[in-house]
Amino acid sequence: MNAASPSPLRLAFAGMAALAVAMGIGRFVYTPILPGMMEELHLSPADAGWIASANYLGYLIGALAAGGGWAHGRERLLMFGSLAASAALAGLMGLNETMAVFIVIRFLAGLASAFVMVFMSSIVFSHLAAAGRGDLQALHFGGVGLGIAGSAALLAILVTEHAGWQAGWLWSGAISVAGLFLVALLTGSAGPANGVDGREPALPRDRSLTKMIVAYGLFGFGYVVTATFLVAIVRQGGGGRVFEATVWMVTGLAGFPSTWLWQKLAGRIGLYGAYALACLIEVVGVTASVVVNGAAGPLLAGILLGGTFIAITALGLQAARQLAPRAPRRIFAVMTAAFGLGQIVGPIAAGLLAQASGNYVLASVMAAAALLVSGIIAWSAAPKSP
Repeated sequence: MNAASPSPLRLAFAGMAALAVAMGIGRFVYTPILPGMMEELHLSPADAGWIASANYLGYLIGALAAGGGWAHGRERLLMFGSLAASAALAGLMGLNETMAVFIVIRFLAGLASAFVMVFMSSIVFSHLAAAGRGDLQALHFGGVGLGIAGSAALLAILVTEHAGWQAGWLWSGAISVAGLFLVALLTGSAGPANGVDGREPALPRDRSLTKMIVAYGLFGFGYVVTATFLVAIVRQGGGGRVFEATVWMVTGLAGFPSTWLWQKLAGRIGLYGAYALACLIEVVGVTASVVVNGAAGPLLAGILLGGTFIAITALGLQAARQLAPRAPRRIFAVMTAAFGLGQIVGPIAAGLLAQASGNYVLASVMAAAALLVSGIIAWSAAPKSP
């Protein structure tokens, strides 16, 4: 690590800001804006599902592309270019009203968010590892929750001003530009520390690794139904616009410290136990969104979804990296591909089910079942002590 590099803490904050923009806003602001779009543009739940899945397809392709060796030495440039694209694409969503263009924009936004996730993580984590400050990874992942909470606060303000859904996208773009400048300020000239040249070895043939990849794909399918439609579920229940924003803000605030808390727990009960327990808790949240009546259901769903999904993402990747220590970039790409496939299929299946049944109950039950199976498979993947 050269002398000009920012401190590990400063880089962790840079990572937090980058993920707040690209993930918390770039990927997840769609959830609180969606009900307004559905209402004003007469989009069906199936339409909403297709738009969401286009974003997740972009994320999948971006993650797989980012895992290749072509990006070596260009990580910093690609990360900043993708952050700028994420901001511009959010703004463009507010300047359009056609389904086909929505799908293209959200696909490109998914691509950009994957590039930021992979390349910023490679910059931040390599410096944290070199400094022996792996504990600061939780700060980096906390950016997703921070971005979700921030975008919810923005939507609450816009709702009280009676602004349309377009304003949500335009303001998201403006805030993302401010975030880009903050990331540039904090990152300085830092690139990945001690980059590994050449190709990584093939992934080991290991039952535990295969199980984690499958579990991670099921998790992607299970969490994304509620993550996409939670605010639409609140709208269908007649919760009111401010309550919709409140539910999404609670989701983000619960997400902010979640990785740190779950890492602490994983230190006591093991990575696989923590992953399985987090899946079980999320099952309760997903089910509560449609089963528990009144304000309590969506609020409980927001707290339990936010308090688990970012942490499960981190725990799953951590377990996989331990099982394939010599191919960190390759296993990141494979895990993200499995996750990505799950979350592409999830919103389409949920949207079609919701359209056919008239509510989100069946879709949420399907999601809860996938999460339950994911937790069980991960629990069984724990390598046996010799």
